[in-house]
Amino acid sequence: MASSRQELYEFIAPDKKPLTVADNGDGKKLWLEGVFIQGDIENHNGRVYPRDEISRAVDIISKKIQESGPVAGELDHPENLQINLKNASHLIHEMRLDGSNGIGRMCILDNVNGEIVRSLVQNGIQLGVSSRGSGSVDHRGRVSEFDIVTVDIVATPSAPGAYPKPVFEQLLNNRFGRELKYLAEIREDRAAQKHFKKVLQNYLESIRDEVLIGRKR
Repeated sequence: MASSRQELYEFIAPDKKPLTVADNGDGKKLWLEGVFIQGDIENHNGRVYPRDEISRAVDIISKKIQESGPVAGELDHPENLQINLKNASHLIHEMRLDGSNGIGRMCILDNVNGEIVRSLVQNGIQLGVSSRGSGSVDHRGRVSEFDIVTVDIVATPSAPGAYPKPVFEQLLNNRFGRELKYLAEIREDRAAQKHFKKVLQNYLESIRDEVLIGRKR
């Protein structure tokens, strides 16, 4: 049976702890590093990326970085292969092969999405990652001709194969969310930005409370 080319989105859930805070020496920027893509194991989508395909992905990202600078990634996962810069939360500065896995290093941006990521990390919330690209998949689930686009920061899928709930959808459904979104868009008003940080803190605490309640159920 012939392979079929398709868009590929592969999650590494937060409980696998793919991201850790990296020490960059000056403490001014938040850097995260860890496993961005995994090879030679069957993932929750039933697909297997041979080591050669992971090596190919690492080479693609490394070449992009060398030729054009860091590769942007988004907060939560868009359902297409285009990188929307207004949704960017981080820049991938490095990718390397470690065994059958692709290890990466990213810098969190000083923008609204980056501030959300930074606040989540500072409040002890573990984040996951998801690679975004395309490739061919045969009847056994083995991937070939993998063409990676980027690696995004994501939440946990509710079940294997489930799509993660977008951060901003959750944001707007939260009692602090609409005010937080409005304040985030007022970038030139210092008083509004000061209030933004307070509302953001309340929002993050509400998320943490929801997580703790969910774990007790």
